[in-house]
Amino acid sequence: MNVADSELVETILEQEGFQATQNMESADAIFVNTCAIREHAEDKIHSRLGMYYKVKKNRPEVIIGVLGCMAQNLKDDLLESKPYIDVILGPDSYRKLPEIMSRNTKQNGHVVDTKLSRFEVYDDLFPSRKEGVNAWVSIMRGCDKFCTFCIVPFTRGRERSRSIESVKNEVVNAVAKGFVEVTLLGQNVNSYKHNNHNFHYLLEGIASIPRLKRIRYTSPHPQDITCDLLKVMADNPVICNSVHLPLQAGSNRILKRMNRTYSKEHFIGLAHEIRELLPGGGISTDIIVGFPGESEEDFQETLEVMERVQFDSAFTFKYSPRPYTKAEQYSGQVPEDIKQERLQRVIELQKTHTLDQNRKLIGTVEMVLVEKVSKKDPDFWAGRTDSNKWVIFPKENAKIKDIIPVSIADAKGISLHGEILTTSEVFV
Repeated sequence: MNVADSELVETILEQEGFQATQNMESADAIFVNTCAIREHAEDKIHSRLGMYYKVKKNRPEVIIGVLGCMAQNLKDDLLESKPYIDVILGPDSYRKLPEIMSRNTKQNGHVVDTKLSRFEVYDDLFPSRKEGVNAWVSIMRGCDKFCTFCIVPFTRGRERSRSIESVKNEVVNAVAKGFVEVTLLGQNVNSYKHNNHNFHYLLEGIASIPRLKRIRYTSPHPQDITCDLLKVMADNPVICNSVHLPLQAGSNRILKRMNRTYSKEHFIGLAHEIRELLPGGGISTDIIVGFPGESEEDFQETLEVMERVQFDSAFTFKYSPRPYTKAEQYSGQVPEDIKQERLQRVIELQKTHTLDQNRKLIGTVEMVLVEKVSKKDPDFWAGRTDSNKWVIFPKENAKIKDIIPVSIADAKGISLHGEILTTSEVFV
């Protein structure tokens, strides 16, 4: 989502006559677009700001700006501890940039605008995108779920959705620029609603856009995954059979403390329904360990759900207290060493499940979208299957953006390995 927002910012600045540069030393302005989801992300930004300060000491006229969630969350701290920052804008204030860039910040002092909007969705702006395979398309902003561990409702505001027409226009624009895949974005992407049309309606409309090869979306909330959504996915081959299904925790007691609004039984049933309606589809997840009050028994329930669902992949995190959230005030904060130990156990179990799920594909033929050169060997391509698994295979005559049949021969770590099949071989 930060990539999508940064592309919006670049569009706004380009419309004012600015051009991006790869040379920070020659820049007129340096903006950092920030995340506040976890404390580690904030630490990285503080480090980057130290680098920008060195540039500003040599060239005081350079404008330094902090944008996004961290600007929203830590504006007072930034103003006090880093007075060299000229601009602080929250995620709903990017339209202020033309005015800011046309004025003299030295004469007018700091520019700070972190007001959240109930309406801003940047509907009329096409993000500035470079050449690529996948285009990130934001369809909504904000969140109404108020999970007790999450700062997003406080940094990005309440849920509001873009119009169907504007989203489709952006996808058409991206396809015209050569993108063959889009990923629809929202904090709870399947909570989308505009003029009484829900997410599955939007998804079905985008699936009809010519020359679009693949559609993905992230990140859904289990509460809002419906039979209508799964049916639209099953009926439209262009929509990838891959669902990101954030579990967060496997204990009903902890799920309630998190305000996740579903039980582990509902979650397991939903995962099985996805497997049934989307055969061969992939299910990924998010898991937080060490949430306040999590006992060893609670943690064991998380491992139990992992065993029952057998996720294809997982993003795993230690709980990180965030300001303004309820969980920050909860008693029973888990010691860091226990969080680390539990995280390692989750990682090890998921490695096993990922390898097991990948091995099921050995001997099958998967349609793979060629995305980039393999990091380990320039003579090999790397691409993703419909179910979002990475495949490494010899280049032969394939090109980036092709969707080609690959015979899966092996599974190593998180990747599959195979060989391109000819058309005649596919239909034998």
